Parts: sequence; C-alpha cells; structure tokens
Amino acid sequence: MDLEAFAQQVGHRFHDPALLRRALTHRSHGSAHNERLEFLGDSVLNCAIALELYRRFPQLPEGELSRLRAHLVNQDTLSTVARRFGVGAILLLGEGELRSGGCERPSILADAVEAVVGAVFLDGGYDAALGVVQTVLGDALANIDPAAGKDPKTMLQEFLQARHIALPKYVVVSTSGAAHSQQFAVECTIPELSVRTAGSGNSRRVAEQEAAQRAYEQVRK
Repeated sequence: MDLEAFAQQVGHRFHDPALLRRALTHRSHGSAHNERLEFLGDSVLNCAIALELYRRFPQLPEGELSRLRAHLVNQDTLSTVARRFGVGAILLLGEGELRSGGCERPSILADAVEAVVGAVFLDGGYDAALGVVQTVLGDALANIDPAAGKDPKTMLQEFLQARHIALPKYVVVSTSGAAHSQQFAVECTIPELSVRTAGSGNSRRVAEQEAAQRAYEQVRK
C-alpha cells in the first residue's frame, strides 16, 4: 500500500503529501521525523474524541467523559487502529528498528496514528482532522460501553447502589510468602444477596479487584 492509498483509507486527500510522509517517519529513519506532528496530533485527537463523547453521552458528567476518553485515546486502542489500517507496512524506520520489529511495536504504531492526525490538522484544519478521527476510531466510538475502563470494585459498587443494596465487605483471609513477594487472599461478601467470592494477588488491591469481579459476575446474573 502506498501513501496515497493510505490517505484514501483514512478519508483525507493531502494538499501537501510531504506532511503525511513525515507523519509516518520514525525518528530512527532521519531528522525529518514525526515527533512534532505526534505532539500536535495528540492534542487534536483528544479534542476530537472529547467532542464525540460529549455529543454521544449528554448525561455523563465530566469525570465519566474523561474516563471514556482515556479508554479510547491510549496506546492499545491506537496501535490496534494502526494495524487495521496497515500503518506498519508504510512506516519509515531506521534499519535497527526494522530489525527489532519496530513496525509492530505498539508505542511506535500509536505515535504514528497521532502524527497522522496532526498532519491532517495542518493540511486541512480541524474539520478534516475530526473526519479522520471519526473514520479510524469510528468502530471504537460506536461500540464503547459507558462502563468501559471502570475497575470491578467500582462497577460492583455502582450496581449495588443503584439497587439500594448494602456495599460489599472485603476481608483479607490470609497472606503467604516472603515479605517482598507476598500473596494475599481476600473474600468479598454481599450478605443481602448471599454472595461470597474469593480473590488472590500480589497486593491487597489486586486480590480485592479479583474478588469484586467474581461478585459482579454473580450479581449480574
């Protein structure tokens, strides 16, 4: 796939194709790399996603919108988008990065997506950049769950509060292992629903989250 075909995929015809080439050039390839465009694109992308979420979820408060935005604008999501649109195949990398698999490295792929958004913004303005964001992140936006990104303890707490059920209790039932590598076993109980679940992990927090996840799965049934 060449740069023009990629531009067609993301939905923008570049007046200055050199901007797109720079957006897809890693710093290992030369001095005309994409880091400044990545800096710009990060801000444009966050603004565009904020606008989309603001429109789609008119009842959500600021904190919830921020959480959803963070769930969408992160390395995992952006690198997945990059793979779907074939960014790795057209990235310009130095020989060392090529040999070490840089074209598949999530951080490099995610940075390239941000740089492309920055390039589109410079080439066509905010509306053009918003259109590209809607194209490349359209599926993620369409399928996002307002609960996305919440940890299990929060989801369980909100589920119970909405039904006026007393909040769960978490108790450490045992610890094991050396001081530097302890394992915690935690029990989560919801007496009103006769729910009792267990969780374990290398910290109390991890163990509580696991127990909460199991309790949440039970109460939802």
